[in-house]
Amino acid sequence: MAVLSVLDLSPVVEGGDVGQALASTLDLARHAERLGFHRYWLAEHHNFPGIASAATSVVIQHVAAGTSTIRVGAGGIMLPNHAPIVIAEQFGTLAALHPGRIDLGLGRAPGTDMLTARALRRNLDAGVDTFPQDVVELMRYFEPAEPNQQIRAIPGEGQDVEVWILGSSTYGAQLAAMLGLPYAFASHFAPDELENATAIYRSRFQPSDRLAKPHLMLGVSVIAAPTDEEARLLFSSQQQAFVAIRTGRRGKLPPPLAGYEENLDPQAKSMLRHTLSCAIVGSPDTVRAGLKAFVERTGADELMVTAQIFDHAARKRSYEILAGVKDEIAAAA
Repeated sequence: MAVLSVLDLSPVVEGGDVGQALASTLDLARHAERLGFHRYWLAEHHNFPGIASAATSVVIQHVAAGTSTIRVGAGGIMLPNHAPIVIAEQFGTLAALHPGRIDLGLGRAPGTDMLTARALRRNLDAGVDTFPQDVVELMRYFEPAEPNQQIRAIPGEGQDVEVWILGSSTYGAQLAAMLGLPYAFASHFAPDELENATAIYRSRFQPSDRLAKPHLMLGVSVIAAPTDEEARLLFSSQQQAFVAIRTGRRGKLPPPLAGYEENLDPQAKSMLRHTLSCAIVGSPDTVRAGLKAFVERTGADELMVTAQIFDHAARKRSYEILAGVKDEIAAAA
């Protein structure tokens, strides 16, 4: 059975604020640690009223300091927004504070709209086009310093930071394979290139000092509840958020709305079913079957599970159900 990890978008819910969202993030991370999840990742998104993790390295420190064994990291840092040495220093600091527990997933998208990207970067002439070179430069900062090396990341050099490439297309798959790095594919919101990207990554993988064989992680939304009906109701918050984003109406995570999908226009309904086609939503039996089928179909080594649920207690319960289902599948194997 694939290893299970958690992707938390630190949702800011309607009626709530960023402080509450970050408190819930730490509470969920401690919960995930107790349940035996392997990693806990936060993501860099900017200008999203419903996401509290824009200062991703700061939130990672918040979570890592409040937990003790679970790996904590970025899923991911949008590297074109930053100078590689700055990220090396940030994650070198995190690794020095929490040895052997820090992951750094790197993406090349802006994590926002283009106007905000310009505010972040000031200059958009490079960015995406220099992503491969920036990844290599960043990894070099984690290596021990060479004699007379003029530019050093301190903290950073010599630190044990697990570097990942993230992607939603075949581009990231090719880069991860070429550099011999683990690869995480965003099938939880961009399933189109899932089969192509995973095939390219596995077939072209070149072993490196960091990784001897391919390691594939797939993102998947899992909303679990005692019944299929309740799970589908909880899922409607995430559905509403996706429709809002696609129609330019970013906001906080809304409460569940009964019958939401059924009352959508055909175009919006089609978009949701396609974008969230990998989502597993339902009772323990439904989640068990869906999880098993997804892993058998994809051969994923690891699943990065996200659950955009309005009620924090229901979100914690969803991960409890998932952990129990995973243990049942492993025991039966």
